[in-house]
Amino acid sequence: MTSTSSKPHDLQSLDTLTGGAFTAPTSGERAQRIRDWLAANPSPEQMQDVFKELSGRDKGAARLLREKLDELKRAKGQEAIAVEWTHKAEALLAQPKLNIADALAWQRDAAKAGAPLSREPLAGLKARLAERVKGIEDLQHRAQVHREAAVLLAQRFEVLSTKSWRDAQGVEEALRADVAHWQQQAAEIAADPNWSSLDARFAPQLESSKAQLLVVSDAFNGALALAVAAAADAAAPLPPVPVWADELRVARGGTPEAAPAAPAKPAAPKVDPEKRAAAQDAVQAALAKLEQETAEGHGKASAGAAAALRAVLKEHGKLVEAPLEARVHAALVAAGELEGWQRWSADKVREDLVAKAEGLLKRPEGQALGGRKMQETLRALREQWKQADQGGVPNHALWKRFDEACNEAHKVVEAWLEKVRADAAEHRALRTALIEEVKAWAAEHAQASDLKAHNRALHQFADRWRDAGHVGEKVFAELQGQWNEAFGAARAPFEAAQKASVERRQAMIAEAAELGAAPMLRIDAVKALQQRWQHEAQSVPLDRRHEQKLWDAFRAPIDEAFNRKTVEREKAASAMSEHDRHVLNASKALDAANSTGDAQKIRAAVAQLEAALRGEAPPPAPQPAAPAAGADGPAVGATEVVAPGQAAAEFGESAEQAPGPEDAEALPVAERTDAPASDSLVAPADGADPSARSDAEAEAPAAPPKPAPKPVIAVRGDDRPGNKKAEAVPAGRGKFGDRRDSRGPGGPGGRPNDRPGRPGGDRGAPAGGGRFGDRPPRFEDRGPRLGDAAFRAQRDALERADFALRKLASQAHGEALTQVLGAWEKRDAAQLPSVQELGRAVTPAVRSSWSQALGSAPAAQSTDAAEALLRLEMAAEVPTPADQIEARRALQLKLLTRRGDPTPEQTWGQDAGKVLAASHDPASARRLQNALKALLRK
Repeated sequence: MTSTSSKPHDLQSLDTLTGGAFTAPTSGERAQRIRDWLAANPSPEQMQDVFKELSGRDKGAARLLREKLDELKRAKGQEAIAVEWTHKAEALLAQPKLNIADALAWQRDAAKAGAPLSREPLAGLKARLAERVKGIEDLQHRAQVHREAAVLLAQRFEVLSTKSWRDAQGVEEALRADVAHWQQQAAEIAADPNWSSLDARFAPQLESSKAQLLVVSDAFNGALALAVAAAADAAAPLPPVPVWADELRVARGGTPEAAPAAPAKPAAPKVDPEKRAAAQDAVQAALAKLEQETAEGHGKASAGAAAALRAVLKEHGKLVEAPLEARVHAALVAAGELEGWQRWSADKVREDLVAKAEGLLKRPEGQALGGRKMQETLRALREQWKQADQGGVPNHALWKRFDEACNEAHKVVEAWLEKVRADAAEHRALRTALIEEVKAWAAEHAQASDLKAHNRALHQFADRWRDAGHVGEKVFAELQGQWNEAFGAARAPFEAAQKASVERRQAMIAEAAELGAAPMLRIDAVKALQQRWQHEAQSVPLDRRHEQKLWDAFRAPIDEAFNRKTVEREKAASAMSEHDRHVLNASKALDAANSTGDAQKIRAAVAQLEAALRGEAPPPAPQPAAPAAGADGPAVGATEVVAPGQAAAEFGESAEQAPGPEDAEALPVAERTDAPASDSLVAPADGADPSARSDAEAEAPAAPPKPAPKPVIAVRGDDRPGNKKAEAVPAGRGKFGDRRDSRGPGGPGGRPNDRPGRPGGDRGAPAGGGRFGDRPPRFEDRGPRLGDAAFRAQRDALERADFALRKLASQAHGEALTQVLGAWEKRDAAQLPSVQELGRAVTPAVRSSWSQALGSAPAAQSTDAAEALLRLEMAAEVPTPADQIEARRALQLKLLTRRGDPTPEQTWGQDAGKVLAASHDPASARRLQNALKALLRK
């Protein structure tokens, strides 16, 4: 009962307080009583209580209270704004040089900010600024007027120079006084306090006017003095003024000088009547359009017609007659009055606003306005209605329609506001929960050791706070303080660790600077320091930019030390010795030989480079190439040529430098020097044509033959020096199935593993033979130590030479095999390659037998030819076609029963001759090609 009885009592007390505003019968009376009560200046608390009770009963009367309360709020906020703009105005007034634009901008910006310019102290400051601006403008005007006065004084001097000198003499004193007075006023203008606030152009203009006036005054006074002297003394010179000089000349009895005739003024050009008529018609048409729009009262149309008339008048104004021009000006004045008159069009504007308000809810579904957009649109429409009411008589009927449409559209705004409030409450609860979660997490992880995970969790919390949704400005300001406090407490351990890490990194930077400044760079200390830095960087993350700056500072002294060491090394390397120059020159010569593609030149250049590496002096001059030896013997002077890999072997650059079976490809057939000398002296087989010898052998010059190198003979047992060597291994056939490289030291067929003059079995061993462990140290024969540039140059040159020789050998091998097959197909022994082209695997005797086979009539495919092909494939260890597998197995069994017969590896040359003696067919040619491809490389 107490609560129910208190409410009528409150309403009754409020009704008594407001003079019966709650019990008034109509809304108009309630509004009038509220106005009367507000005129008595009630307290804000009372107005707030009345507004709370009245807003639910009468919105029209409550609007007066809301406006009054809003005005009080604005007045309270304007006090702070007034203080701010007061300081700005005082700062402007304290400036010795005041910019007029700044003063005007202060007044404009203060009005935009809502500052109370009509109340003190802003009203007094506004007046002072206006007075200061007026003083500056007056001073500018005075300066301009004074400058014009100087021009007028100068014109007076000029006018007096066209009259009698006696008239000028009469006003001379007055002119002097005027000039002095002008100078005094100019000094007063320059001494004004506002002179520094004037634009920069006024001071130079005034100074130039003063200088010009003084020059004219001095010239006039000087000329007048000369005229007075010339009048008193006939011998005195005449003044420089022409009028005065003529007057004095006439007074002396002479005649005045004839003045040049003035040029005739050109007559004005006549205007074409057709152009004048066209201009009159254009102006009359535009004028008629403007008068019609003005008479009908079309404001917008009259403005466009007026603009069109001005454009036509600007183009044809010089050709328009005076009466028509007067009509044009009168019509433009009338159009301007109509454009500024709003009473006539007030109802039309209201009708447009009503239509817009009613159309807000009639939009299509896809074009419907949202809550905020609807709110802004309604505010704009109501502001436009207020402006329309200011220009015309109120229209209550239109206002009722407009207000109803706006209230109906405002329901969308109210629904949107309710949703915004609900979302704001939800977002506030979410943010509050997040703050509590951060506080709990901070207490739990106060002593965290994994700083990366700690930092990652902090970033996740920050992202969740950022995405927590929108809340009001007041609520956000309240929650933001709590969030900053909780987040700062959670981030404090991480920031402390970062600070300690930065200090440690600064210490490491100082240590790096000390290491870099040391005369001897300690690589181990640098590596340990870098590992410490990496461990620190991986343990404590920092801001990316800050960490990059610290890393750059840490790396700079170490990089500088390494660069200094590199420069010193380059300086040492640049001081090249004589030995290095010889090696570099020999390397360049070898590169030049490689580019020629001539194997002879390449091998000779390799020999020169090897000699340079051993420290031997280079030859004084290149000698012409020695004539080539016979096709079946080595080239003269080429017995000592070193293989391309030997120099690298001496310096430990390669583990396999001794030539093996594969190295035969690297040597061109024409350049091979490792064939046994006995092969080159074997005569052709019985019955062979002596012309079957190679062309190179026939064209060889007569020269004493070089002694053939002693062939290496494979022996059994211990072959160390001092031991008795056993007999040579008979050239017998090994056990079937044994690998080619496991049949004794001589290899298949008793052929030595290596070339004469090369190590026999132990790679890298001296030429004198012996086991691997019995050779002397290889570093004893090495030449002087090379610099880095020379060492790299000789190594690269030798590698390129080895590659070039291999390439040439491969090309020569392929061409020779193609020629053999072509000679078989055409049965032409002349196309058979020479012994040198075929390589060391083919002796002159074998080539002679092949030539005989090709020169004889082809025999049909026989059993001997088929068996020879099988033996060739067994010797070359290449696969046999599937249809011949059984025949190959039968032949293998047959060979096992004949242990005393030579092996296929020993008789492959005769077997190839048997195949060549038979007729040619593509299948046999392919099988022969596959076999010879492998056998010619051995």
